[in-house]
Amino acid sequence: MIPRYTRPEMASIWEPQTRFKIWFEIEAHAADALAELGTIPKEAAKTVWARAGNATFDVARIDEIERETKHDVIAFLTHLAEIVGPEARFVHQGMTSSDVLDTCLNVQLTRAADLLLADLDKVLAALKRRAFEHKMTPTIGRSHGIHAEPVTFGLKLAYAYAEFSRARERLIAARKEVATCAISGAVGTFAQIDPRVEEHVAKAMGLVPEPISTQVIPRDRHAMYFSTLGVIASSVERLAVEIRHMQRTEVLEAEEFFSEGQKGSSAMPHKRNPVLSENLTGLSRMVRAYVTPALENVVLWHERDISHSSAERMMGPDATVTLDFALVRLAGLIDKLLVYPANMQKNLDRLGGLVHSQRVLLALTQKGASREDAYKLVQRNAMPVWRGEGDFLQLLKKDAEVKKYLSDAEIEEQFDLGYHLKHVDTIFKRVFGEA
Repeated sequence: MIPRYTRPEMASIWEPQTRFKIWFEIEAHAADALAELGTIPKEAAKTVWARAGNATFDVARIDEIERETKHDVIAFLTHLAEIVGPEARFVHQGMTSSDVLDTCLNVQLTRAADLLLADLDKVLAALKRRAFEHKMTPTIGRSHGIHAEPVTFGLKLAYAYAEFSRARERLIAARKEVATCAISGAVGTFAQIDPRVEEHVAKAMGLVPEPISTQVIPRDRHAMYFSTLGVIASSVERLAVEIRHMQRTEVLEAEEFFSEGQKGSSAMPHKRNPVLSENLTGLSRMVRAYVTPALENVVLWHERDISHSSAERMMGPDATVTLDFALVRLAGLIDKLLVYPANMQKNLDRLGGLVHSQRVLLALTQKGASREDAYKLVQRNAMPVWRGEGDFLQLLKKDAEVKKYLSDAEIEEQFDLGYHLKHVDTIFKRVFGEA
């Protein structure tokens, strides 16, 4: 995490004070359950809450202890004993470090998912508003980067809305999958602690018990979580790249908002660059970079090793903080995006009507021409236009072989732009519903 790409609410989830607060809550809730089972004195559990429940943990002190113990959970427990006193000996009864670490990580990941879901809602709201604004704004569709057939700018945004709607559903599923708790002891057998303690802690922390753990919560859950973040990042980049293309000088169909006083280049005062979209491309790469270590973390030795630990200390904060920033930036970009319908129409007309070639092809086949002959007739009139030598409609009208099948009026009919947009309402209903 670096401040430049960090929003405070997400960053706070990963701060040491938050982490130690969650560790304490896990230990204290476990003590409550142990007390109810008669394993430890009830007064001891009450003392733990009374003396440390509202404490601000001394991060520097914990770090100091860890430098000696070389163990982060022991360092925390030692500091907790300094706060609680003799009753602290009843804390962590029958538990192992992973019970605390893994349950805490999953609490943090679920909280991060909640913020990311709220971010996605902002993106979806911006996309929906702008999609309806430009529902029938014609623009050129491209395949291989080459002009294909007309679409609308609203459809382009609707594509993105549908994609981010799927992203939201995936993140809900990933959040559910990672929201588990393990308080099962050294190798997950509950030999030293009653399973009812796990059930109590899970409920208190907003999680569900892990059905079977091996000292650690299975990392396939986390792999799915971070893979989901990676897919969302790819969706962010896909839309960002579309905007980058549209802002190119030769295209200029849309453009990032350029605020008063903003500068585009240190050397060239005229520049207005798609810096936000380019930034989103870079941020998306970083989120995706954590997918591979998340997948590799699934493979641990026997019941447990800590090869996953170092990677997760980085990937948990970095991936969620970075995606949080990217999604909020994307929502703002879409909300303020400058759209130029006149340039869209200009680009539509750029190829002299060639965008209607398929309609002419189909019209010829419907009048009796074979598909092969129809294709040759259309292509031989299209290629001169491609080279800048004439107008497609006029060339077709002058082609004697074309005229064997189609009258001038029938040829002209194939150049109706509205024909391509007749199902926009149907698509919008599929994406946004009837409302």
